[in-house]
Amino acid sequence: MKKIAIFDPAMCCSTGVCGPSVDPELTKVAINLGILEKENIEVARYNLSTEPQEFVENSVVRQQLDEHGEQALPLVLVDGEAVKVGDYPTAEEFSEWSGIEKKKFSAEPKSQFTILE
Repeated sequence: MKKIAIFDPAMCCSTGVCGPSVDPELTKVAINLGILEKENIEVARYNLSTEPQEFVENSVVRQQLDEHGEQALPLVLVDGEAVKVGDYPTAEEFSEWSGIEKKKFSAEPKSQFTILE
């Protein structure tokens, strides 16, 4: 079984729905990780601010951080191998790595949030 892990930079949450504005990129990633889980793909997501030990204990992550600093984040590993550095995956990449057809993935967030003042 494939395992896809995302190592996020330090942030208050990985969903993109905290703070004064919603980050559609983080929302899209969260949706796509949910799709992977439903398809029985093992997924993990680590946040530097809340799970720093995961970054220290993983030699691939440590190497990328040594080489690129925080610019390496977000970092995506598939089966323990770095496949994307410094950016979140696209629907095409999730499809390629998982073997699940691209049309199942969200290229855009499924819902837009409006912040009322």
